[in-house]
Amino acid sequence: MQGPIQRLVYTFGHRTCGQLPLIGVAAISSTKPPAMAHSVRPSSSSSASSASSVLATESSNKGMIILNRPKALNAINLEMVRKIYKHLKKCEKSKSLLIIKGTGDKAFCAGGDVRALVEAGPTDESKSFFREEYSTNALIGNYKIPYIAIIDGITMGGGVGLSVHGKYRVATDRTLFAMPETAIGLFPDVGGSYFLPRLQGKLGIYLGLTGYRLRGGDVFYSGIATHYCESSKIPELETALLNCPDADDVPELLQKFHSTPEKPFSLQPFLEQINRNFSAGTVEEILENLQNDGSEWAKKTLETLCKVSPTSMKVTFRQLELGSQLSLAQCLIMEYRLAVRHLERSDFKEGVRALLIDKDQKPQWQPAQLADVSEEHVQWFFRKLPDTEELKL
Repeated sequence: MQGPIQRLVYTFGHRTCGQLPLIGVAAISSTKPPAMAHSVRPSSSSSASSASSVLATESSNKGMIILNRPKALNAINLEMVRKIYKHLKKCEKSKSLLIIKGTGDKAFCAGGDVRALVEAGPTDESKSFFREEYSTNALIGNYKIPYIAIIDGITMGGGVGLSVHGKYRVATDRTLFAMPETAIGLFPDVGGSYFLPRLQGKLGIYLGLTGYRLRGGDVFYSGIATHYCESSKIPELETALLNCPDADDVPELLQKFHSTPEKPFSLQPFLEQINRNFSAGTVEEILENLQNDGSEWAKKTLETLCKVSPTSMKVTFRQLELGSQLSLAQCLIMEYRLAVRHLERSDFKEGVRALLIDKDQKPQWQPAQLADVSEEHVQWFFRKLPDTEELKL
């Protein structure tokens, strides 16, 4: 499932991660954790070699997971998911806190290798990726010790799943967050059906349907991050966390490093419009609201929605509607059904072809019009799988 940078999968609008400009200039992360009072050793759950895609380090009572594929923007694959899960389970029983971060100054984690998934189709390995990834998301959401995700840089798709369900999420001036799955014929998974509907107003529905990118302080103001810290201070924060004598000190310590972002929330001027236009019973009503709004913001939003998969929009809308009333575990079980269906028959393969393989940016969605996406087809994605195939949490 591993592949070169061209196989990266999550997109920024119509640009793949491999085409992204640099987000920062000074490297603040490394494959080695910051200095700490206790000796650090590689965990038995990962290789000590710098070539390891996941570096799991630990002191006498602290744990750290470092995603170590900087050339691939720390994108995850099945092997990495398994290493992460194993170390999470180990640390939950033996450590007082756990930190997860990415190597390099560009990304926490840019997503997962969906090109490999669509090329493989609905194989056991493809299903295993989603099943084990979602199981990891569920573990993080119910983690028994403080879980601190340093989301410095690009954080999308699978990277969101490794951070947003944890108790503490620290954004920086270099954070770039998005759930752009509708642009590749997929849906906002990794627990998107749980956390998106719980953001303020209709912001989550807006983010899930459009894939809008939140930068820096926006990630904190939106409620996705719990804290904001300047990237230049992250090494100092990590050292303080690894040397704090008591896990009960973590909230106070994080607050000490927290600062007010320099720029105001970029979506603040549009929150009223987002709430008004996205407060609708159907996707069709949202589009009608935007047309009637007529503002420049509404026109741009409408233009974005007209480019993404009509089927993905309807599935996503239903997913978030249902997820607002479900637990995280129930959401992930529902999402696994959606993932399996998308591997079987959906716009997923065509979206990946158009944006990531051929890169013609001209996906031929089937159906091409929202009106042609039947209620029966939408319901098919949500149907229960055979008992032996359901996600067990």
